[in-house]
Amino acid sequence: MRNAPIKGSPLRVLVVDDSAFMRRVISDILSRDPRLEVVGKARDGEDAMVQARALKPQVITLDVEMPRKNGLQVLEDIMRTQPTAVVMVSSLTAQGADVTMRCLAAGAVDFVLKPSGTISLDMEKVAQELCQKVVLAGQVDLSHLAPQGGPKPLSDRVRPVEAPGTVGRFLRLSPGTKPRVLVMAASTGGPRALQEILPALPARLSVPVVVVQHMPEGFTASFAARMNDLSALAVVEGDDGLPLRPGLAVVARGGRHLVIEEGGKYGVCRLSDAPPENSVRPAADPLFRSAAKVFGGAVVGAILTGMGKDGTEGARVLRAQGATIISEAPETCVVYGMPRVVFEAGLVDRQVPLYEMARALVNLVEE
Repeated sequence: MRNAPIKGSPLRVLVVDDSAFMRRVISDILSRDPRLEVVGKARDGEDAMVQARALKPQVITLDVEMPRKNGLQVLEDIMRTQPTAVVMVSSLTAQGADVTMRCLAAGAVDFVLKPSGTISLDMEKVAQELCQKVVLAGQVDLSHLAPQGGPKPLSDRVRPVEAPGTVGRFLRLSPGTKPRVLVMAASTGGPRALQEILPALPARLSVPVVVVQHMPEGFTASFAARMNDLSALAVVEGDDGLPLRPGLAVVARGGRHLVIEEGGKYGVCRLSDAPPENSVRPAADPLFRSAAKVFGGAVVGAILTGMGKDGTEGARVLRAQGATIISEAPETCVVYGMPRVVFEAGLVDRQVPLYEMARALVNLVEE
């Protein structure tokens, strides 16, 4: 089910925020973009539902922190009754980060961070990002955003893959090379994809996992904590000097690159304030290059859903060393951007749909 506009027509957007000032500012920013048309402004969750039914917007920008009915509750109602592409607008607070992560799991396409709190006088700082993400949201396949719900009891969680299964075998470029690390990259749609993959990896996985998910500072800690709650693996936010080990998954810290350096059997994490690459920090390319330097071809790389090309040049370096690269297949990507670029560059050993990704990764690292 596509949520795309009629060709040549601007995307119809509903703006939801409990602050009249923020409604006006966000609407003004979006209205300046010829690709977008603000068709309504809602002051709270109940008003949002009424206007969504009446106006049938293609995209909704939704405040995370609202009285009575917060953004998560509104989002759940929208996805249950009238599935619509939603971009969350969040403030940088512990509560805001936690609710935002839950919103991404419940079907939100992406989020934009208010620069200076609930009432931000400087929204112009994120004007370009806001417009870009709203336009992108209007192009996603909503069938890939079915709600996943919140944390589940252990008995209801994804059962970890404990042994190689039926997903086809891969041709490794360096036969006989035992992988020593699994590196993964994701952007738009990535939190949901990783929530499918990480809980399905076994606690006894024989290699460490390092993940770059494009996300700002302050949100990766909440994301890592959520993944740790859902997973058999231990999942933590990356820290400088953190030793890597089997059974540990490390999420790159927002706002800083994460690279691997020599140290111990599996290397150690280093955080870097080097300039953004591919307009993002953390970026996958520095991680992939560092993995190639430390481990050569003994690396499995996975590139998941996301906008842009991050990971492609790093995958090129890994492939030159004999590493194996897989990418998410187009039929399950929320945004077939990063996987498409790396695939069209001829760097992918195999495309794998999301529902087979965990087993494919286990097959590769445990064979």
